[in-house]
Amino acid sequence: MTTFLMMPPLDDDIRTWAERLREDLPEMDVRLAEDDAEVRAALPDADASYGWVSPENLPLARRLRWLQNPFAGPFPGYYYDALIEHPVVITNPRGIYSDHIAHHILMFMLALSRGLPYWMEAQRRGRWERNARKRGYTNIAGSTVLINGVGGIGAETARLCAALGAKVVGVDPRPEHDCPATIVPPDRLDECLPEADFVVTTVPHTPETEFMWNRRRFGLMKRSAYFINIGRGMTANLEELFEALAGRIIAGAGLDVFEIEPLPDDHPLWHLENVIITPHVAVADAEDLPERRYQLLLDNARRFLTGEELKNVVDKARWY
Repeated sequence: MTTFLMMPPLDDDIRTWAERLREDLPEMDVRLAEDDAEVRAALPDADASYGWVSPENLPLARRLRWLQNPFAGPFPGYYYDALIEHPVVITNPRGIYSDHIAHHILMFMLALSRGLPYWMEAQRRGRWERNARKRGYTNIAGSTVLINGVGGIGAETARLCAALGAKVVGVDPRPEHDCPATIVPPDRLDECLPEADFVVTTVPHTPETEFMWNRRRFGLMKRSAYFINIGRGMTANLEELFEALAGRIIAGAGLDVFEIEPLPDDHPLWHLENVIITPHVAVADAEDLPERRYQLLLDNARRFLTGEELKNVVDKARWY
C-alpha cells in the first residue's frame, strides 16, 4: 500500500484532510506525524508526504517520490542543495489564491490611482477638501500595467486590468496561462519599465528574484508610476524602496509583503502619504482556500497512485 505522511506542524485543516484522504482514497495509507520523533520513525516508509523534509531527516526519505509543498512561496530554506538533488518530485498549491490576490492588487491600483489615501486623510480631519489629492489622477483605462510574474495571480490580474481598458505587459520566463498580456522574457524587464504606469510584482523569492527591485530599477520607472508588491517581500530592497518613495522617484506604492515582517513599528514607511500598507493579508479570511487546497491535494494523490503527471510541479533549482 502507498504511504502518505502528513508532516508537522499539524493543524485542524491537515487533520481533516487526512481523514478525507482516507475516505476518498482507501488504497492509500495516510499517516500523521505529530513531532520530529514520529517523522523519523515514519519517513523511511513514506512514498509521499505533505509538508517539509529537513536536511537532518532527508537521508531517511529513501522511498519518497512526491512531496506536496504547502506554500506557493515557501519560507527561506525550504529548498536546499540535498533536497534539490534528491529524486523526489515537489509540487505546490499555486493557482488556488489567484482571484483573491488579484482583487487585492486591484484594490491597491484603484486606491492609488484615484488618490484615496489623501481623501481618507481629509475625512479623518473632518475637512471638505476638494483639492486634497496631491498627485494627478491616473486613469487605469489607457494605462500600461507591467506584471512581473504571470502565473495564476498575474494572469488573473492581467484579465482584470485588460477588462478596465489597460494595456498589459507580462514578464515571465515560463508562462503557463492564457491571458490578455503581451508576454516578454525577464531580460526585457528594464526595457519595459519606463513605459509602465503601474508595476505589479507577484514573483516568489528565489535566488534570481532576491532584491531585484532596487534603487536602479526604481530609477527606471516613471515618476508618476505606482509600484505594487504582492509576491514576496525579499524581492524588494526595503531601504531603497523607501528612498524612491520619499524622494518621489516613483509616485507611490501598495505593499502587502516586506523584506522585514512584521514591518517594525518605527519604520518610516508607515508615515509616507503615498503608500498603502497591508500586513501580508491578501488571502486572509478567504473561506474557500482550505477546500481548494484539499481538492488540489486529492487530485495529485490520485494522479500519484495511477502514475499520471502531477499538477504544479516545481523546478526545485529555481524554487518555484
